Amino acid sequence: MKIQNESRKIMHLPEFRASVTCVRVPVYRAHSVAVSAQFEHPVSVERAREALAKAPGLELVDEPKKNRYPMPLSVAGKDNCQVGRVRMDCAFENGLSFWVSGDQLLKGAALNAVQIAELL
Repeated sequence: MKIQNESRKIMHLPEFRASVTCVRVPVYRAHSVAVSAQFEHPVSVERAREALAKAPGLELVDEPKKNRYPMPLSVAGKDNCQVGRVRMDCAFENGLSFWVSGDQLLKGAALNAVQIAELL
């Protein structure tokens, strides 16, 4: 529920819905989240990857054939989150799934607030 509620606030979309599963496992200092997103219109994997690659605060790491994808250990000590494993979600019409990892000590509410204040 926290992810859904925070996403509603961040995106200014009070009707935003998310289906989220949280799994707590011991890791050094990073969080990861599996995201399934449904869009109003079809979005290709290629277009999503292009948008994610340009998004501030994100690094696209999406080469499963080379075993390159976001991992908690690879984001430790970094401000940016990594996103990868971008694929069509067969459970949703117009859906995409992807994996995100980020250092919870560096990228979180406090840094987000500072970055928003800097923009303003």
